[in-house]
Amino acid sequence: MWIDTHCHLDAPEFGADHALALSLRERAAALGVGLCVIPAVERSNFDTVRRLAHRLGDAYALGIHPLCVPRAQDTDLDALDAMLTEHRDDPRLVAVGEIGLDFFVPALCTPEMRERQAYFYRAQLRLARKHRLPVIVHVRRSADQLLKHLRELPVAGIAHAFNGSEQQAQAFVGLGFKLGFGGACTFEPARQLRRLAAELPLDALVLETDAPDIPPHWLYATAAQRAAGRAQGVNSPAELPRIGGVVAELRGMPVDALMKATTANALAALPRLAALAAAA
Repeated sequence: MWIDTHCHLDAPEFGADHALALSLRERAAALGVGLCVIPAVERSNFDTVRRLAHRLGDAYALGIHPLCVPRAQDTDLDALDAMLTEHRDDPRLVAVGEIGLDFFVPALCTPEMRERQAYFYRAQLRLARKHRLPVIVHVRRSADQLLKHLRELPVAGIAHAFNGSEQQAQAFVGLGFKLGFGGACTFEPARQLRRLAAELPLDALVLETDAPDIPPHWLYATAAQRAAGRAQGVNSPAELPRIGGVVAELRGMPVDALMKATTANALAALPRLAALAAAA
């Protein structure tokens, strides 16, 4: 099977009643996507992702996303701890995530917001250690700082939507992380990312869609194309096998071999997935 290690099937783009998410998930299953991991982004959707994962037969993670830190309260960390405790025996709870640091959005780059992000990130690393769960980290112009905190509070997991340097990639791998590759590496101008997808050790890679975000090139419409009437395609786990095909081509290997390897890597990064995969 394929495993989509990161998709936000609870997002508004999939409808308030998740009807579109259900339809697209069925399509993905028909294409061989056996499991998806649905990460939370803030306290208000902790229970939503949990219920949706159970409804779809998938997995979920609980965490507070750096983009949500400006509206987060310190008590949200207490709520996260309580949820992780309450559902500690839930086999579908596989990680603490999506957490991390974002130094791309200007509003998050003030000294105050950088400090606030670091506070939430470190607190959630501590919770992952407490609950013996891996993490799913958001990395956007923040790899070195993420690594700094991980060295101080060691925990393994997945570096989601990795887009750093080869040196940073090796540092994450050295700390026990797998690196998430998705739609971004399907764009030919993304030369550095495509080189990493081609040359990094195979056991470092996992696949993801980040649906509905980061669409592959065949779904992406530029601003000019949208102005001319072309609709932006809806990214979903159903795109994962085709993304996998691109990565396999970049590496010069059979698609089935890449599928087996990245699935094994996902199970290694998120150990609770193994029981779900065996039952799928």
